[in-house]
Amino acid sequence: MPARFRDRAAAGQKLARELAEYAGRPNVVVLALPRGGVPVALEVARALGAPLDVFVVRKLGLPRHEELAMGAIASGGVRLLNRDVIETYGVSNADVERVTAREQAELERRERRYRGSRPFPDLTGKTVILVDDGLATGATMRAAVEALRLERPGEIIVAVPVAAPETCDAFRDVADDVVCAITPEPFYAVGLWYEDFSQTTDEEVHDLLERAAREHPSAAPGPEARGAPAYAGREGAGERIVRVAAGRVALEGNLAVPKDARGVVLFAHGSGSSRHSPRNQFVAEELQTGGLATLLVDLLTADEEAVDARTRRLRFDIGLLAERLVGAIDWLARQPETSGLRVGLFGASTGGGAALVAAAERPQAVAAVVSRGGRPDLAGEALPLVRAPTLLLVGEYDDPVIEYNERAMARMHAPVKLEIVPWATHLFEEPGALEKVARLARDWFARHLASAPGRAAGASDEQIAGGADAAGTP
Repeated sequence: MPARFRDRAAAGQKLARELAEYAGRPNVVVLALPRGGVPVALEVARALGAPLDVFVVRKLGLPRHEELAMGAIASGGVRLLNRDVIETYGVSNADVERVTAREQAELERRERRYRGSRPFPDLTGKTVILVDDGLATGATMRAAVEALRLERPGEIIVAVPVAAPETCDAFRDVADDVVCAITPEPFYAVGLWYEDFSQTTDEEVHDLLERAAREHPSAAPGPEARGAPAYAGREGAGERIVRVAAGRVALEGNLAVPKDARGVVLFAHGSGSSRHSPRNQFVAEELQTGGLATLLVDLLTADEEAVDARTRRLRFDIGLLAERLVGAIDWLARQPETSGLRVGLFGASTGGGAALVAAAERPQAVAAVVSRGGRPDLAGEALPLVRAPTLLLVGEYDDPVIEYNERAMARMHAPVKLEIVPWATHLFEEPGALEKVARLARDWFARHLASAPGRAAGASDEQIAGGADAAGTP
């Protein structure tokens, strides 16, 4: 009986060894079925030196019998219909289109969340390795293969770490090849063959794809990707790549200092992201237009990022992330062009918690904090020690994170304001949502970095905490 996989990353490493013959080939593309297939596929793509993307498939369920499929839609604008089922159950064309429109909206929402506006890759003539975390009945994978055929790839290889023996055999007649790392019997269920089979979130899918794009530049998205508005560049702000000494490590960063800068904002990335995050880059550009310098820095070294990709632990090591931020704050104080500037911290996801810990450790240096979709609750015992005015930005439909932010607010003594961005989800992908985040952050930092530390010029703590004008918003 084969041993269980530790987690999806370990399963992907095992599967990659089974696919070694495809390593280094220029025409290979790895596609993952989200969500669970993405961490598996990342390891495969990394080992093979191939680009990674997602292939989203949505079942078209019969009206009033959603469990029965009358077809499927998939990435790339593909729709497959089972005319026999449609005719047998007397489904009207109007009902087919209504179901299609509903599922198409959900497919597009997921694709925006996963890849932004980056177009689906051209698969013509390519060798496509289609990856999931396992096969039980294989219904979703079968629909994916059928949909992929319409993209005219050279060949399709179905690859999974674990599968029911009969399902693996059946796919030899569906795909050009099938690779199942283990086919245990009895099989029972995919999840039984993983020690850790916890659910992969949409945010993790987004972050893993972003990591893959950085590691394989030919697959990197354009500046408008991941749902962020187009990023025009910061040449006018004199951006340059710097190495930031933070304790025992040197971190890669992008420093931009506009003429007559009124303050400097240090970005604290989280949840596997980096200084290349197009969302934070977009916010940085908005801050620069408001006369603020920005430093986007990778809080993990390359080796640490590789460990975090497998374990997802370092992104939650708030103490480590905060220590790196404190090092970067001290580094800014030593640079001639930023030494006289007050510091603001912009945290995203787990970086929100790290930013507040750093603000508590450097109360004289940090004059303002903004958290975007952040986890300020992770700052724990540091929350009552924060003195910097803090703006918490959360999407209206990000219910768990709203709760985390409200919990953190209750423990803070510093001036704090919670701003709920209408119609927005966790990544602020909706039209206009990120622009609103950027404007709110710009106004908050412009107000507080230009004033005495800990207090907005001419405003009381009550005004800062509760009034819309404190954030410079209408």
